[in-house]
Amino acid sequence: MTRARSALLPLMLITSLFFLWGMANNLNDILIKQFKKAFILTDLETGFVQSAFYMGYFLLALPAGLMMRRYGYKAAVVLGLILYGAGALLFYPAAQMQAYGLFLFALFVIAAGLAFLETSANPLITVLGDPKDSERRLTLAQAFNPVGSVTGLLIGKYLILSGIEHSDETLASMTAAQRTAFYASEAQAAQGPYIAIGLFVLVWAIIVALTRFPVQAESPQPLEGRAIGWRESIAGLFCRRHFMLGVAAQFFYVGAQVGVWSYTIRYAQEAIGIGERAAADWVIAATILFLIGRFVGVALMSRVNPARLMMIYAVINVALVLLAVVTTGLPGLLALTAISFFMSIMFPTIFAMSVKGLGEYTQTGSSLVVMAIIGGAVLTPIMGAVSTVTSIHLAMLVPAACFAIIALFAFSSLSRSGDMASDIKPFTGH
Repeated sequence: MTRARSALLPLMLITSLFFLWGMANNLNDILIKQFKKAFILTDLETGFVQSAFYMGYFLLALPAGLMMRRYGYKAAVVLGLILYGAGALLFYPAAQMQAYGLFLFALFVIAAGLAFLETSANPLITVLGDPKDSERRLTLAQAFNPVGSVTGLLIGKYLILSGIEHSDETLASMTAAQRTAFYASEAQAAQGPYIAIGLFVLVWAIIVALTRFPVQAESPQPLEGRAIGWRESIAGLFCRRHFMLGVAAQFFYVGAQVGVWSYTIRYAQEAIGIGERAAADWVIAATILFLIGRFVGVALMSRVNPARLMMIYAVINVALVLLAVVTTGLPGLLALTAISFFMSIMFPTIFAMSVKGLGEYTQTGSSLVVMAIIGGAVLTPIMGAVSTVTSIHLAMLVPAACFAIIALFAFSSLSRSGDMASDIKPFTGH
């Protein structure tokens, strides 16, 4: 009982992190639309928002893991919060200078902080309390992630998006001073919410730093299993065909998820001719479907082989994306939104299938699968490039190809071992 009480405050503080990084991730979907308007960007150029963000994850995932092992979970959390807060505060000089590049750097710093938070928070939840209840605690903590996502979208909709969208003709009729004032106003719209978020996160870092955590949360974390070198780990993993296919599947999954959500506002406006704020509601709806789909998927996995379920979901998503490509108006938008329900199980299921049976290679393998989220940085601009040259509808062919690759990975998992996939437990780290 004493141990449970001593871990309660740390548990509450760490659980809140799932909310904070969910909020940061989905605010990007709003920023893509806002920066397109404020800086007169093409769809390709707006895609760099996700490139900068996920590059931060990619480059800091391994350093975060190394710091966690050397200094403990708590130190990694505090540093992650400091980076997150500092990146959010960089929105102020970026807005004042109206510098798109500085905004991108700020997003990179935020994501660098989130890499530390995500790497440390998931295992930290498992050691804060009775080990027998670790899975229940992690599942509960993970439920705060989509709540943060919806909160971020609502903040963006009401506090960043102005709802003012001038046509090319209207902009051309303005004086140079009026256009300059309009662009400056739109560029500065994001600074207020991000400054508030940055200050809150830095205060949270101080609270975490001053809070006494259980000794296992503040101590260096030893490597599990046999100690092997980095080169041996990489060489061993690259020889495992199924693992490498899993890394590829994760790359394409994250690229599909980020790409679809990033351009949903753009698609909605083109499909049914609504304003930016009304279009943001479709991203919110997609996020809610994603949350519902995750709980439904976990329930179905008790009866259906996870690999088979993911293969079915991936095939359904290929069909839904193709429908969004060839259909105009509301039906296409409904199909695009429905994709999120079937995406919900993919990240954790791909993760679990990829690292299963790796033994002493598990830690390095886990880091490589997490690093595969660089797909969000690579494929989103590719979608933007296709949209710039053709249309936002045809850009959706990129996630269609991604879901086809995920279906192949799931089929490979079924073919590899009929009963191996049946005992896979979902990883709840994203």
